[in-house]
Amino acid sequence: MTDLSIKWKAVPFGSLATFKNGVNYSKANFGKGIKIINVKDFQDYSLAKFDNLDEINPEGIVREKDLLQERDILFVRSNGNRDLIGRTLYVAEVSQRITHSAFTIRARLTAEGTLPRFYAHLLRSDAIRQSLSAFGGGTNISNLNQQILYQLSVPFPPIQIQSKIVAILSAYDDLIENNLRRIQILEELAQNIYHEWFGKFRFPGHENVKMGDSALGMIPEGWIITPIGEKFTAILGGTPSRTKSEYWINGTIPWINSSKVNELRIITPTELITEEALNHSSTKLMPKRTTVIAITGATLGQVSLLEIEACANQSVVGIIDSSKIYSEYIYLKIKEIILGLTNKASGGAQQHINKDIVNNFCILLPPEQLVILFNEVCRPLFDLVTNNLHQNHYLRETRDLLLPKLISGEIDVSELDIKIRETG
Repeated sequence: MTDLSIKWKAVPFGSLATFKNGVNYSKANFGKGIKIINVKDFQDYSLAKFDNLDEINPEGIVREKDLLQERDILFVRSNGNRDLIGRTLYVAEVSQRITHSAFTIRARLTAEGTLPRFYAHLLRSDAIRQSLSAFGGGTNISNLNQQILYQLSVPFPPIQIQSKIVAILSAYDDLIENNLRRIQILEELAQNIYHEWFGKFRFPGHENVKMGDSALGMIPEGWIITPIGEKFTAILGGTPSRTKSEYWINGTIPWINSSKVNELRIITPTELITEEALNHSSTKLMPKRTTVIAITGATLGQVSLLEIEACANQSVVGIIDSSKIYSEYIYLKIKEIILGLTNKASGGAQQHINKDIVNNFCILLPPEQLVILFNEVCRPLFDLVTNNLHQNHYLRETRDLLLPKLISGEIDVSELDIKIRETG
């Protein structure tokens, strides 16, 4: 056990909770019926979200005991990315039937004197992550199981202490959740305007523009259909050699791997590389507002937007508009047509697309002046999304700095006059 037990007695987590693996299903089970939480739905969230979950037909595979309840805690059990193993989600409330996949484990607190949300915070701490790593011989574990969770040593402070710690840390969660709701509204607003102008062709002044036939159907006069590569620059990422320490030690240049493309916007790097790596390897620096696409593996078809200058690995293609006029438009366009791109994927178990497929894919392009007008309306929305994401990043950093100090007792909350909310 780590130093989390210095103030309170430590107990096996299995003495406080019961555990259950999620349900197994295949592509044949996709359909309407019941929403399911998968590993991809964890991201950097602390609270489970139900808006954009996949759905499956529950017949024959989902039983009543497979359904989630309020105050459950979910763990990532297995994933190709070891950094994700052990990541948690707290189920604050359940307003519909929800289950979870076999790549996750559900913990349900059953012992008296336990506050599930306290343990949800605790289980996100670095100290607990280090404890889990000990089961992997000091490295990241490759597969979490119920036995590991049962044996995991956790502190067991008095319920009043748990409640005060939850009140402090949940205040940060509330601010983060409010920002996430703002982000969702802003993102939907930008997409709705995009679809109104460039999908339904109801842009300002559309009444005075004639429609003409094209390979994509009827389009406004003055609009063109062009391969992506003729108008924009597609860049394939690269990974500097790991055997050359001078490429990685004391790096200052942001570099991302394809798992970052799961994020709505990319505001932080995966790692930092050096100037020497940039100058002497295959990786290339991409400017802010580059649209990035994951082109292989589990993240194939994910689309994001760089909000920092960054390089990427070879599983990422970036689309750059040197004029910077179409940057937001191309991001929304690629999100719209990504299924058409990924339908061109080849390969066996590891499906992939390549830079040539991206370059040769044809898209509809409005005149520059109309896109400039669109930018006047939507670029501020993009900026607000990014600002809220940065705020959440700083809030998480602050919360995560407080977390070990509160949970270990280094910051004593016993005498603090804190209004305790009725929460689990």
